[in-house]
Amino acid sequence: MKRRFLIALASLLLAACGSEEHSDIKQWMKESAKDMRGHVPPLPEVKPFPVVSYDAGDLPDPFRPSKIEPEKKAGGGGTKPDLERRKEELERYPLEAIKFVGLIRDARLLYAVVMVDKRIYRVKIGNYMGQDFGMVTDIKTSPGLDEGKLILKELVQDPSGDWVERETALEMQVQETTK
Repeated sequence: MKRRFLIALASLLLAACGSEEHSDIKQWMKESAKDMRGHVPPLPEVKPFPVVSYDAGDLPDPFRPSKIEPEKKAGGGGTKPDLERRKEELERYPLEAIKFVGLIRDARLLYAVVMVDKRIYRVKIGNYMGQDFGMVTDIKTSPGLDEGKLILKELVQDPSGDWVERETALEMQVQETTK
């Protein structure tokens, strides 16, 4: 019974939609579209490209991976990291993950305060940090101890395999306090 009522109601609603309520708009659309004709321009002619063969002779195949071996030097480079040295805690983290957040002045020494993974560490000149054998060489400060730089000397390998020194600096990241 309920189903028959729903079917009757749906058919009554569909019959109401078929009325000529908007006949003036439909007539205007027919008259306006009468003179319109669509025009699609023809596609341009596709010109074939000449075939060029690859005649390399003794050149290496560009599709086969190859490694260029540098010439070996007699000395093997000068500066090398001490691989036998016991690693410090901050050498586990990349330098990008270490934040320089403050300074502590002792009676004798100046310490940099760094933060990694929400843990605080105290660093002095001579400590190592970062994954490129970075040694702290200088801690630069401003008079008010609210600005500073942590200078590191890192050892990285160049493409030929020699160890080269690179200087890196971490700027102090001062947090603004909200009132």
